[in-house]
Amino acid sequence: MTRKLSRRALALGLAAALGLAGCGEASPTPSSPAAGGTGLEKTTIKVGALPIPDPAALYIANAKGFFKEEGLTVEPVTITGGAAALPQIQSGALDISQTNYVSAFLALSQGKQVKIVADMYQAAPNTFNIMVPKDSPITKVADLKGKTVLVNNLRNIATLAVTAQLKAAGLTETDVKFAEKPFPEMGNAINSGQADAGWITEPFITANQNALGFRTVADTMTGPTADLSIAGWMATDEWAKKNPKTLAAFQRAISKAQQLASGDRKEIEAILPTYTKIDAKTAAAITLGAYPSTLDPARLQKVADLMLEYKYIPQPIDVKSVVATTSG
Repeated sequence: MTRKLSRRALALGLAAALGLAGCGEASPTPSSPAAGGTGLEKTTIKVGALPIPDPAALYIANAKGFFKEEGLTVEPVTITGGAAALPQIQSGALDISQTNYVSAFLALSQGKQVKIVADMYQAAPNTFNIMVPKDSPITKVADLKGKTVLVNNLRNIATLAVTAQLKAAGLTETDVKFAEKPFPEMGNAINSGQADAGWITEPFITANQNALGFRTVADTMTGPTADLSIAGWMATDEWAKKNPKTLAAFQRAISKAQQLASGDRKEIEAILPTYTKIDAKTAAAITLGAYPSTLDPARLQKVADLMLEYKYIPQPIDVKSVVATTSG
C-alpha cells in the first residue's frame, strides 16, 4: 500500500512540475503553437552569409520576424566565401551557408555530399561586368587578347562568365591571363597597372565608376549566361536528412523574404547598410540582380551545363538530384 502511494505521489509530482513549466515564461518548445507546431529538430541554427547584396533576404527574414513565425532562431555568421564555408557546414560549425552555384557543383564533382536548399540570387543586366579604366584602349572583349583580367576566384563563377564572353568574341580562356584579387582591391590594382581589366560586381561597379571613372567593356551576363543563377543556400546531405522540419521552416521563411525583396527594392536598400559596408546612398544607386522565391532546378542546370562545357567538371550533374526536398 505504501509503495502504491509513493508511486502515485511521484506521478502527481511530475505532472505538477510539467504543468508549472508550461505556465512559465520559458522559450516555446518546438511543438508549441508559437513554434508553428512543427516539432522542429533544431530551433536555433547558424547560417553563413557574405556581407554583399546577394543574401539580403536572410536579414530581411530576421528583421520582419519570418523565422520567428516558424519557431526558428537564425544566427547569421559572416563568411569569406562559399568555398570557405564548405568545411564549416561539414564540421557542423554552420547549419546552412550561402554558396555560389559553381562552388557547390565543384564540391559535388569532388564527392562532397551537399544539397542546395533554397535559391538566393540571379544575375540581371549590368550586375557582373568586365571593367577597365576610362583611358584604356580596350573597348571590346576581343581587345582582351593577351591582357590580364582580375577575378575574385580562379576557375569559378568569374572565370566561367568571362570565358563565355571570350568564346562569343572568338577567343578562348588561354588568350587572357586570369589573376586573383578581392573585389575591394580590384579598382586600385587595375588603376595602378597591375592588370588591364577586372570582372567586377556591385557595389564595386558603382564605386569604381564614381571614384575612378571606370567604364564597362562587357556585361558578362548576356548570351549563354543571361539571367544566370548565381548563389543559393546549401547544407550537407546528412544535415538535410536529419532536420527536415527545421529545413522546411527555413525554406518557408526565406521564400517569403525573397518575395518581399523581389517586389520592393526599398526593402533591400533599407537592409543593406545593417550587415554590409554599403551606405544608404550607394544602396539606392547600385544595380541589383533578381531574388527568386522558388528553387527551380532547370535554372540551376544551366550553370552545371556551362561548367561541363568548359571542363570545370568531368561529368554531367543532374541538378534535380542535388536540390533538397522536404516533407516538413
